[in-house]
Amino acid sequence: MCILVAGFINFKQGMSTIRKQSILSSIVIYIGFAIGLLNTYIFGREEYFTTEQYGLYSLFNALAVLFSSLAAFAMPAFIYKFFHYYKDNLPHRKNDMVSWALLISTIGFLLVLAASLVFENLIVRKYSENSALFVQYYYWLFPLSFGLTIYTVLEAFALGLRKPVLMSFFKEVEWRLFTTVLLILFMAGVVKDFDLFIKIYAFSYPAIALSILIYLLATKQITFTFSVSKVTRRFFKKIAIFSFFVYSSTIIFSVAAVFDTLVVASVLDDGLAKAGILGLATILTSVIQAPQRGVINASISSLSRAWKAKDLRSLQHIYERSSINLLIFSVVIFVLLALNYTEAIDTMKLKPEFKIGFYAFIFMGLTRIVDMGSGVNAQIIATSIYWRFELITGFILMACMLPLNYFLTIRFDITGPGIANLISFTIYNGVRIWFLWHKFKLQPFSKNSLYTLFVGAIVYAICHFAFAGIHGFPGLIIRSIVAVVLFVICIWRFNLSPDVRPVLQTLLNRVQQMRK
Repeated sequence: MCILVAGFINFKQGMSTIRKQSILSSIVIYIGFAIGLLNTYIFGREEYFTTEQYGLYSLFNALAVLFSSLAAFAMPAFIYKFFHYYKDNLPHRKNDMVSWALLISTIGFLLVLAASLVFENLIVRKYSENSALFVQYYYWLFPLSFGLTIYTVLEAFALGLRKPVLMSFFKEVEWRLFTTVLLILFMAGVVKDFDLFIKIYAFSYPAIALSILIYLLATKQITFTFSVSKVTRRFFKKIAIFSFFVYSSTIIFSVAAVFDTLVVASVLDDGLAKAGILGLATILTSVIQAPQRGVINASISSLSRAWKAKDLRSLQHIYERSSINLLIFSVVIFVLLALNYTEAIDTMKLKPEFKIGFYAFIFMGLTRIVDMGSGVNAQIIATSIYWRFELITGFILMACMLPLNYFLTIRFDITGPGIANLISFTIYNGVRIWFLWHKFKLQPFSKNSLYTLFVGAIVYAICHFAFAGIHGFPGLIIRSIVAVVLFVICIWRFNLSPDVRPVLQTLLNRVQQMRK
């Protein structure tokens, strides 16, 4: 099904490149998620890790994203925006973009580290009661965060070089394989306890950052120079203003992305354990969101070029096709996960307390549907001359999300963050959709968007009530197969996406050629 998401453009040669790269990126990303689900399964078994330990793992990942976003000083966005200006106007050896980006990000991390040490006492007071394990391993968060900071800068540079598939491999596959190997060593007794496990895990992001750096150096696609180039001098003011506004919005989005986990860990009884339960729901919703990463990775460069050429037709095409295909995929995966959530926990003998997170998953999954169904609106705005508007929408998101998360978490326990996110992201995406229509007459929806939601509701109802009495692996398999068959029939019969038939026909043709 990832092909349905990835095959979203057949418009020009550049568009077909996006489709091919999106397909490959989505496949790689889902291989990574399969590995990630295996890791989650091991974490969820009673005999290996406690729920609190899994909660620490989830909290570490959330905070690493936050710290790296704060440290990077918007350098990845700077690379996305100005990559072609540097590449088209400078010889390779004089391209100073990545050198300054890495230096500024490193300085930014040192500032984040200093601030974290200054506010250590506050963090200890806030988390010592409900999340004591986090306080114990607080310092080991920093190598994890630094590795992710460097990786995001190098990833942005490689995406400019049109290497989305390789970047998906490093982040989605290699990083999770690092964790898998570590888990196997833990189960085998080589890594003797959780203390050593979490300390080694702290170097997982530095490992993938080193991998991409070695690749770029070995292929001679990166050079380092701190001589200020003519492009840097010419665009310095624009770069500074752009980076300031993007960094402001990045802080907002990064805090919004992890605030639910931070609130759960700090204000609820057994906060770290409940953060682990919320972490499972978050991982499953990230499975829904995975194709969005492939589409974004493959489309950023083309969006940037389309704006440079003032090609609104291409922008509308990307916007519309990304919306319907991502919506179809998100609905299909959400229905499959919702149908099997609690049954899978029992069948696979995971910790029973994970069932508490079902309704949190439902609301978080609906949030992903809203976000993915809105298409690549964030990337269209971010690569346009109106990139400052991202900051405005960020403030709107923050103004909705922070108070709602806090009060709804207190009121509804771990279901509260899911409700808060659904409300906040619906408002947030609604404002961005309105903006793009008001400014450029760009909009992502069609009647097929409504039909897709209707089909999803019908398929869920049929499979839920028809197979409610079938448990264990037979139930999981039957519900999933019937749901997928019904979706495929409806998508094909009603032609919900114009990309489905050509892509499937191409696959059938290749299968027939292989048989000859």
